[in-house]
Amino acid sequence: MKKPTLKERIIETALVLFEKNGYHGVTVDQIVTESGSSKGGFYHNFKSKDELLYYIHDVFISYVLEKAREAYDNFDTPVSRLCAMIQSFTKVFDLYKPHITVFYQESMYLTGEFNQQINEKRDDYRKLIIQVIHEGQENGEFRTEVPAEISAMAIIGMVNWTYKWFNKDGPLTIESIALIFNDLLLHSLLTEKAKNQEAVQAFLIKGQPIQK
Repeated sequence: MKKPTLKERIIETALVLFEKNGYHGVTVDQIVTESGSSKGGFYHNFKSKDELLYYIHDVFISYVLEKAREAYDNFDTPVSRLCAMIQSFTKVFDLYKPHITVFYQESMYLTGEFNQQINEKRDDYRKLIIQVIHEGQENGEFRTEVPAEISAMAIIGMVNWTYKWFNKDGPLTIESIALIFNDLLLHSLLTEKAKNQEAVQAFLIKGQPIQK
């Protein structure tokens, strides 16, 4: 197994300490001691504890946004793009669950430029989902009577809550959970005509098995 870098050790230690004691309940000295680092090593990687908290937030938000943009570029229909976005969004709760837990517990302490940068990425992600839904409404795949903006917020809210209940050792894989999310959302968004298209049905649960 690859030995973690000093930066990775600092981040992993901070995740544990922040989750247990809260952002203001943890000092740089504690992070340095627990990670087996030094103050010089800490400040070589992070200018401050605030920057460390920003990095913890940024790593998974950047991943979600990057994967969403890849989905938009790699697929050519609103349905396939939206499903790929939801799949990568859901996967983040398996890849970065500690980061996300700390984000929801401690995000209030992220201020100034750091907070602005995170919010801009969150807004970019939301706008991309809205764009895909609008495109689906324009080509007849998605219902026009359901506002794209509200649909996008419902999608984000539903998937975001995964961090509260997802268990790696639970009965369903993260991939299966993503399929269920896609099925729920498509049945809400699709027009009757689109539901009967073979290419669309491939994204519904009846078109693929659920892994346990």
